[in-house]
Amino acid sequence: MPGYSKGVVNLEAPRVLVLNAGYEPLGLTSIKRGVVLVQLGRAEVVVNTKEVLRTPGRPYPIPSIIRLKRMIRRPPGRLALSRRNVFRRDRYTCQYCGRRGVELTLDHVVPKSRGGKSTWENLVAACKACNAKKGNRTPEEAGMQLLKRPRAPLYYEALILEAKELPEAWRDFIAV
Repeated sequence: MPGYSKGVVNLEAPRVLVLNAGYEPLGLTSIKRGVVLVQLGRAEVVVNTKEVLRTPGRPYPIPSIIRLKRMIRRPPGRLALSRRNVFRRDRYTCQYCGRRGVELTLDHVVPKSRGGKSTWENLVAACKACNAKKGNRTPEEAGMQLLKRPRAPLYYEALILEAKELPEAWRDFIAV
């Protein structure tokens, strides 16, 4: 495709990690916005990718991580609880058997009939077979174990789950 470097398909895809002035992750932005922020002097590049954005004027290195020069004050946000966001948090993996790529359902760890609420801490992704096996019981009663304890993701964690793959350079700034 003209104008794109090899391997880059969508300039609007969220592929650039944005850090606050204090190096705290804020979220992801598009390649286009990341390059513009750097060119306007509002951000600096922390880590570049090996790819280059070719333009008629000159080539621009594509950043992997940028840091804003001014501190952005944002209260710690919570991501909205939704079926899609629970699946994202659990990486589309059954939290009982670990299978991916199967038809998933939402499971209440403590069943609703026993007072379980629809909260981040009580909802997990489960395949149909595991959900049926667990039934109207707790995982302990059903002899099943969760792969990880469910919790509400931080806002930036949820944004990062949007990325298809997590670049190695990001791991220094994100606890996953």
